[in-house]
Amino acid sequence: MDEVPGSVGTSASFSLRLGQAIFSSASLLFMSLGVEFYSYTAFCYLVTIMGLVIPWSFTLAMVDGYSVLVKCPLRQPGILLIIVVGDWVLSILTLAAACSTASVVDVLLHANGPYCPPKFCSRNL
Repeated sequence: MDEVPGSVGTSASFSLRLGQAIFSSASLLFMSLGVEFYSYTAFCYLVTIMGLVIPWSFTLAMVDGYSVLVKCPLRQPGILLIIVVGDWVLSILTLAAACSTASVVDVLLHANGPYCPPKFCSRNL
């Protein structure tokens, strides 16, 4: 069976998962520093989802790294099904969180009133 680039257990998959974990951690770090987002549910939802994506991606990066080191790619249907369903659920949740956060920022930027604290809205202009 030919190896598909980026499939589970390849070095490309390891790179992608590691990148996903690093960028999720960076986004969580930047969202948590300096902005008082706790009063907005959409931002809390995004932080929660990124908190789920980080261990998922890091765990799968470790599995991919192990598979690359022992040169034994994962081809078991049960494990692949769990990975596919987990990726699908987390991608839908991440998309929903990003869209809701973007809509809240858009509403706050167009409010121009007491709804938008100066510290929060001045960063996004």
